[in-house]
Amino acid sequence: MMDGEAAELRVKRIYDPPDAADGYRVLVDRLWPRGMTSERAAADRWLAAVAPSHDLRRRWHHDPDRLEEFAAAYRAELDANPAVQELQGLRREHAVVTLLYAARDRLHNHALVLQDYLLDPSSAGPSGDGGTADA
Repeated sequence: MMDGEAAELRVKRIYDPPDAADGYRVLVDRLWPRGMTSERAAADRWLAAVAPSHDLRRRWHHDPDRLEEFAAAYRAELDANPAVQELQGLRREHAVVTLLYAARDRLHNHALVLQDYLLDPSSAGPSGDGGTADA
């Protein structure tokens, strides 16, 4: 990328087939996805450090009704997480960066919260509509 411009930022479930349009693929889960081989994942980078803490992930337990509470806590973790700067650096180096996650729920997951955070760290929380995730 030139002029410090940040990449297009996409979100995709890692179990979906990789596509050339994904650009630079970054797995943003703390744990490696169950049943996924590194060949099938086709991830260019595994940035486990940017994922929610084990404690936060367990407290949330992917409950859609608690997404706002989870998002606020996760954003607080991200504010103090140096891995965010590494991810922002990848966005400056590549035209498209796709955040990969393993959760089943395509509308309520940490990758969407992370995407919102990276696009606007000062925003209050997730968009809630999942409109930027691949369906």
